[in-house]
Amino acid sequence: MLEIRDLHVRYGGIQAVQGASLHIRRGSIVTLIGANGAGKSSIIRSIAGLNKSVTGDILLTRHEGDSPVSLMGLKPEDMVRRGIALSPEGRRILPHLTVEENLRLGAYSRTDRDGIAADLEWVYSLFPRLQERYWQKGGTLSGGEQQMLAVGRALMSRPDLLMLDEPSLGLAPLLVQEIFSIIKRINAEGKTVLLVEQNAFAALSVAHYAYILEVGRVVLEGPGRELLENPRVKEAYLGG
Repeated sequence: MLEIRDLHVRYGGIQAVQGASLHIRRGSIVTLIGANGAGKSSIIRSIAGLNKSVTGDILLTRHEGDSPVSLMGLKPEDMVRRGIALSPEGRRILPHLTVEENLRLGAYSRTDRDGIAADLEWVYSLFPRLQERYWQKGGTLSGGEQQMLAVGRALMSRPDLLMLDEPSLGLAPLLVQEIFSIIKRINAEGKTVLLVEQNAFAALSVAHYAYILEVGRVVLEGPGRELLENPRVKEAYLGG
């Protein structure tokens, strides 16, 4: 579905990503694991069209049988129209808008009213607490509810590829379990998921495939369950 070839990302004099290559298969959950500064968020921000100093190539095959199309140089709104949505680190909801207004904002590029209404109901089925609080200002929600809102907003664009940047950050353990359970459900209902996450155990437990990054390079890759048992991964990311 999505192939990244020899990606390099710079921020001024800092080389954040150094020749990373990844492949995201349709219908899978793929996770990027690494310490702070490893380049995880830089990769997904580049896929979302948010980084400017990028070289290499990002190729999207949106439908089976299509030829791959390069996404390099496209704007973030172009990426959304091509079926790619990002739920960013830090949630970045609009605090003065209600839950439902935030969700509908996620569908800004769509004109199919019936489809938008159906997807709103689907998001509410995934996150019943959002439906209970549809009238409430986003800024008054708890951290876990705001994370649910950020994911729901991204889903409202009806993406083929949903990218999640640190969805468990700052959440209590029970909420982390709930978020990852919902990620599995979203995937089971047909969405491809690219997940950036510092909770390596939770991410590898749900991922079909994983990439380990260190200082901007892919140093290890493989099925998530296999990497859970890898001694190097255990020592570096799973507390031995």
